[in-house]
Amino acid sequence: MKKSPPPKPTDTELAILRVLWRLGPATVRAVHAEFNRVQETGYTTVLKMLQIMTEKGLVRRDESERSHVYQPVLSEQHVQRQLVGHLLDRAFGGSAQKLVMQALASKKSSPRELAEIRRLLDKLEKEA
Repeated sequence: MKKSPPPKPTDTELAILRVLWRLGPATVRAVHAEFNRVQETGYTTVLKMLQIMTEKGLVRRDESERSHVYQPVLSEQHVQRQLVGHLLDRAFGGSAQKLVMQALASKKSSPRELAEIRRLLDKLEKEA
């Protein structure tokens, strides 16, 4: 039987995943300290969130040391693609063109970002 992928993370879970992607494998204390830079949260709240995320399959816990170490199961890119795919289907009827047009219209892109987008489009055009 094929194992189903972890569920789509909530906003809080995504914020914790961002901390773990930035830090790498980390203890609750390290995640809590970093998380508190953005949003003040209690240590036990972060601990409980990491326990829930472990149960959901979003993070794995290494219990070989006294302080448990948590790390994301999926890469940042994988989760971003999962979330964009979900948004693409729900809000844009599966149209990548509509998604990209709205993304570019909603926030001004820097010349550097636009150049990178052009490079990506050129690469995709050559592959097609």
